[in-house]
Amino acid sequence: MFSKSKINEPTPKPTEAPKPTENKVTSPVSSSTDPKPTSTPKPKAPASLISADLHVKGNIKTPGDIQVEGNVEGDIRAHLLTVGETAVIKGECIADDVVVHGKVLGRVRGLKVRLTSTARVEGDIIHKTIAIENGAHFEGSVQRQDEPLSGAKPGAPKPATATAAPAEKKA
Repeated sequence: MFSKSKINEPTPKPTEAPKPTENKVTSPVSSSTDPKPTSTPKPKAPASLISADLHVKGNIKTPGDIQVEGNVEGDIRAHLLTVGETAVIKGECIADDVVVHGKVLGRVRGLKVRLTSTARVEGDIIHKTIAIENGAHFEGSVQRQDEPLSGAKPGAPKPATATAAPAEKKA
């Protein structure tokens, strides 16, 4: 790319062979010892959008980002899930990052969960980090886990909790 200026370098004497320099490229053909050129990273795909006039029945799974503005009856699994202000989701939401502006009726699982002031969540939240803004409506329990995504799969029953029951007397 850039080369060292040769203006101030002494010129070799006619009997002296020029010294090879490490920065000087002598051949356009790369050798096997040259490091491979790094490829440019692929541009990130835009988030998939479920618009406000769309009603989806069924589960949605994507490795990318999804923004929901319409209605979904089913579980959603994504990298980044954004629930828009007009959205209503009836099912489990699982993502690395979950941002809720609208209504979720079901469990929310995420590494980062954020409920904005317009959020309405009725269900449990399992998270690594959580932020709840003033004005958000939330009914359910909140549980912190180091790996909230490795828990139960969508649709799987919740793990049973052990409770102590009084022992029965036999006659």
